[in-house]
Amino acid sequence: MKKKRKFKVGDSLSSNTSGWSFKNISKVFDKHVSKSVPFYNEGHQIICELSDFFLKKNSNCYDLGCSTGTLLKKLSERNSLKKNIKFFGIDVEAPMVKKAKAKKIKNCKIFNNDLLKQKIKNSDLIIAYYTVQFVNPRSRQKLINKIYKSLNWGGALLLFEKVRAPDARFQDIISLMYNEFKLKNLYSPNDIISKSRSLKGVLEPFSTQGNLDLLKRAGFKDVITVMKHLCFEGFLAIK
Repeated sequence: MKKKRKFKVGDSLSSNTSGWSFKNISKVFDKHVSKSVPFYNEGHQIICELSDFFLKKNSNCYDLGCSTGTLLKKLSERNSLKKNIKFFGIDVEAPMVKKAKAKKIKNCKIFNNDLLKQKIKNSDLIIAYYTVQFVNPRSRQKLINKIYKSLNWGGALLLFEKVRAPDARFQDIISLMYNEFKLKNLYSPNDIISKSRSLKGVLEPFSTQGNLDLLKRAGFKDVITVMKHLCFEGFLAIK
């Protein structure tokens, strides 16, 4: 059987068509994602500031798809004066979990498991930061339902996602502007095309309305957008 040809996608990474994986990128993940997602670190700051409203004494907080643990570390440091807050990270990729554990985040446990299989304790804040877009569309409602059931009354889900535009004209506009962003961050046209190829069938974004429908069907009634730039959007959903 002929091997699929691999293409460079930037930051010394390579992948083949529909072959994107997080298994072998833990060493450059933070650098790569910061250059690939507009206002990625600013999104972390927004989440940390919003955590002030939901995390209190004895709270549980989860980061679903925690990757290298960078956001968990920021959350732990921001909430260090609150008593008995517990942080939990879940990621399916062992190299990511290894790097996250190496950060030795205070009051934090990190699990190497599938999001749908790992038990989630009753929580006051659950975060899915550009994670659900990689979950099979057929399983997304099940995951959001699980999150809703795991939240305490008054608890919150912070869901950040890449989103599709509502029609083809707007999709063309935001796609071109997003490509300009990546070019400014020194990715070559070939890098950009190859990365798009590698994500076929791997990253499947829903529209803004599609994500709102997921949240509504799970039971969330109070939902607002807390961040929006081009094809990236952050939702705050309160139970």
